[in-house]
Amino acid sequence: MSLLSRSFKVSPICVAVVSALSLAPAVAEEAAAEAVSTTNIERISVTGRSFNDYKVGSASGAMRGDIDLMDTPQSVAVIPDFVTDEQLATNLSEVLVNDSSVTGGSEKWNRQVFSIRGFELSSGSGYLINGQQQWSHYVQPIETLQQVEVLKGPSSMLYGQSGPGGLINMVTKKPTTETIFDLGFDTDEHGSTRFQLDAGGAINEAETIRYRTVLVKQDSTYWREYQDGTNQERDRWLGYLNLEFDITDDLLLSLKYDHTQDKTGIDRGGWLDSDGDLIGGKDIIWDQPWAFTDNTITNMGADITYFISDDWKVKAGFNDQQFNRQRLDSSPSLMSGSEDPFSDGYYVSPFDRYDDWQHKTGYIDFVGNFSTGGLDHQFLLGANMLDYYYGQLKESGEKKQVVMPGQPLPKPDLDYNNDETLYESEYKHYGFYVQDLITINDEWQVLAGVRYDEQKKEGAGNNSYAVSPKFGVIYSPAANGSIYVNYSKSFTPQGIVNNDEDASNGMNLDPEYGEQYEIGTKWELFDGSLLLTGAVFDITVSNVTVQQELETPDPEGNIYMTTQEGEQRHKGFEMGAQGQVSEQWFMTGSMMYLEAEYVTSASDKKSLDGMTPVDAPEWSANIWTRYEMTDNLAFNFGAIYVGERFANTSNTVTKDGYVRFDMGAAYTMDVMGSDVSVRLNVKNLFDEEYLAGGTTTDVTVGEGRHFGLALEAKF
Repeated sequence: MSLLSRSFKVSPICVAVVSALSLAPAVAEEAAAEAVSTTNIERISVTGRSFNDYKVGSASGAMRGDIDLMDTPQSVAVIPDFVTDEQLATNLSEVLVNDSSVTGGSEKWNRQVFSIRGFELSSGSGYLINGQQQWSHYVQPIETLQQVEVLKGPSSMLYGQSGPGGLINMVTKKPTTETIFDLGFDTDEHGSTRFQLDAGGAINEAETIRYRTVLVKQDSTYWREYQDGTNQERDRWLGYLNLEFDITDDLLLSLKYDHTQDKTGIDRGGWLDSDGDLIGGKDIIWDQPWAFTDNTITNMGADITYFISDDWKVKAGFNDQQFNRQRLDSSPSLMSGSEDPFSDGYYVSPFDRYDDWQHKTGYIDFVGNFSTGGLDHQFLLGANMLDYYYGQLKESGEKKQVVMPGQPLPKPDLDYNNDETLYESEYKHYGFYVQDLITINDEWQVLAGVRYDEQKKEGAGNNSYAVSPKFGVIYSPAANGSIYVNYSKSFTPQGIVNNDEDASNGMNLDPEYGEQYEIGTKWELFDGSLLLTGAVFDITVSNVTVQQELETPDPEGNIYMTTQEGEQRHKGFEMGAQGQVSEQWFMTGSMMYLEAEYVTSASDKKSLDGMTPVDAPEWSANIWTRYEMTDNLAFNFGAIYVGERFANTSNTVTKDGYVRFDMGAAYTMDVMGSDVSVRLNVKNLFDEEYLAGGTTTDVTVGEGRHFGLALEAKF
């Protein structure tokens, strides 16, 4: 019996499949009444353009090209910047709440962790910028983004090393021929400020040289407090520039540069006791007030496109990412066997650390359309590469110094700049792929693709190889609807355990391999302005890497142990809606049901057999709407539901489910010929207390009622 057929034994999934697919006859009947013939369907093409501000017609990352979402046999969610601007989003976490298949994890050390369909994304292989892998060990600058694409399920056939849950592809803003000059400012009740400039246009009269630039200055004050009464703060500066040159009518060159400087105090999150309650309340930060992370990230890249003919083109690109970080950390932890730091104190183990990541990526794609024997082909042949380097310097202070709450430890005299502590790791990754989307007739399409990967590291036995196939079939019973099935595999090299508190520190990990079966459906209603989607998935991963928290530290003081054993199986269904419902009403929303568990050896005393991964809720859902009262006044309403989740791999500590409601209003006016808008948003309208992502030692504490005010002027 196949994995897909076994998934139908779960009754909620059966209900979802029947409900989703039952749309087909109803919508097909509606379409048939308007069509001259149901046997000669003409697809309404929406490639590369939006019907409205809430709905996007294509996702460039899903098929490595601007192919219609209706012709993509895969579940994909596209979140446009219009929606996230309405929500006053300031980071990627606030963007991805718009897709319920994505759940947030820990946010310690000024970075954000996410899972898709219950599988955690790797910093090195889970994120793309314009289709190229990005080292995402920091808070991504969303002000430069045109849209965020959530590519669900294995995408190794196109991108090589990547997780089984999917990928996040961030698409940056492009140069424009039309002159734009937007100024923005937003603030909140804590005194945080953010200034933005977004400008673009043609540089010369012939419009053959165009630009787009974004500048951001942000100073944030957070609501949680250090034990000396001060608040965590963040100081961030961002600069982005994209230049396009029409060298000839057939040759296009694009140059990109961005630089981020981001310094913030450290808040590793809250501690949970054995009952799942916050120790010390929701406001307290256990890190010392002198702890900080200071990130410097620079990306320099170029893309060139040559149009060989009307049907064929070749694209090539390169990106060099330099990421440097200093982290002066106090590394707080509970004393062994204690859940009362106010009586027993807690440990502080300070260190000063410098990290140097270098990510060089490149690709070349041949893309073309042709016909053979009455079949139409959308063909892709390509290769990409990744050259990765990591270096670390570190000086540690005295470990496990006992401190009492309210009595901060003085800043230690540490200096990471000591070559004797140098740790280095590097590898090179190559991949070659071919993909063909074959249109047989107006009702049937077939997708077939395969990839070969090779990752090379120094040392015998450290190389990894993989072949990743992908296969899909699309059936279109009507011009506005499709039903698809797909099969795909993932390949995820794991590297070396690099954690001084892990008993497996230094262990070389084997790759993880994933396999997915998916069936889904997509329908466009109201003349194509509203997109409805549904999908059922079954994903199995072998050779799973798991970091377990030890019940008590081992004799060497380690509190974690990383192992690779057994399988991890996630199955469930998801639904989504995005677009325009009526002349004044727009909405985007989704929901997901997920069954996730480890399948491991029962003979292992630390077996996770039958356990659910951390931060994998059974149910999750979200909605965000816009209602336009007049041409100048609009109201927004949103809600986010995240179900009950486990906070540790042994499933002994549970975080309660929660619902968060948000509201907003915006008014636009003409001031001296310029459009000026004022927006007021309230997040967590009913002041719900909740715990977001993270484990028992680094849980993110949900903020209470939060007010945001923004001004924007378009010249």
